[in-house]
Amino acid sequence: MNFATQDKHLARAAPTAPPRDADPAGQDPGDPPVGAEPGDRSGRRRRRYAWIGTAASAVLFLISLGVLYELVSTVTWSELRSAFTAATVEQVSLAILLVCVSYLFLTCYDALALRQLAIRVPYRTTALASFTSYAVSFNLGFPLLTAGTIRYWIYSGQGLSPGRIAALTIVAGFTFWLGMGAVLGLSLLREAEPLTRLTYTSTRFNLGLGLAALAGVLAYLAWVTVKRRSVKVKGWRLELPGLGLSLSQMLVGAGDVCAAAGVLYVLLPPGHGVSFETFLAIYVVAAMLGIASHAPGGLGVFEATILLALSGLPRESVLGALLLFRVCYYLVPFVVALAALGAYEIAKRVRLTPREAPDDDGADGGPAG
Repeated sequence: MNFATQDKHLARAAPTAPPRDADPAGQDPGDPPVGAEPGDRSGRRRRRYAWIGTAASAVLFLISLGVLYELVSTVTWSELRSAFTAATVEQVSLAILLVCVSYLFLTCYDALALRQLAIRVPYRTTALASFTSYAVSFNLGFPLLTAGTIRYWIYSGQGLSPGRIAALTIVAGFTFWLGMGAVLGLSLLREAEPLTRLTYTSTRFNLGLGLAALAGVLAYLAWVTVKRRSVKVKGWRLELPGLGLSLSQMLVGAGDVCAAAGVLYVLLPPGHGVSFETFLAIYVVAAMLGIASHAPGGLGVFEATILLALSGLPRESVLGALLLFRVCYYLVPFVVALAALGAYEIAKRVRLTPREAPDDDGADGGPAG
């Protein structure tokens, strides 16, 4: 799930603010930072850190590709084809159902963000923008060009400015990370010992990582509970949700992560002996590494992590499940999203045509002056 990278990219967009009286949530841009010139020291430092992050992502991606190649090099095409087609109708049906549940939770990301920004948008529009932007960006990557463009295309019809859409995406990102952190912390604490046999780590390390993840989530919740909090991103003052809405975000994010992990879990070969809670921790770590690599959908990095963690299972069976997971969770929603966007554009043109027709008739067939 590559949602979080959208926040970083869209936050770089030039802030275009609505009038202050039309901005009840206080998301108007503040005054430009004093001395914020393109060539100042802080700008150079940010660019240096950006290059370091890009280089680290590239290294992680290349290492993962090397590991993945070593893991799958012994799997033959006939074995992979047999594993891919070995899933039963019940497994695939349950996987598709969980895909629908996961994407339904994704629509709640935007719905909660719009509530925080005090913007009223019909749910059908919210669901369309959220589903299509995520489904397309998961497959194509480059969220600034894909998800950002789709959201602007749909939400601008509801009167949202580019700055509002960027703020919406940032708040939606908090939903993802709150849910991810909560799920990771709880699953590591509850399954610390079983994970040691799969990941070759110590129980103490798993417990420490779980406590750190959970402590981070609780610290954030406490931070927004004490008083109203806001952050500045590229000159924008963005008011953060309070405790009630943050808890809703955490539950929605956790539901999305659990449903997405369930898709792959039900596609694994029967009799693997791995509990869902144990697998959940593995899935979250794999998803986080995939996000860090900036590859579309964590491609390559996600698969390498899952294959390493489940190395005790038949490799071809796990690889077949991963390929089927890609089809169910990425390819099918992508095709549906493209069809939905096409239908949306056709419907928009049909609605606009009757209103434009009288002007055209008056211009062409009206009496000459």
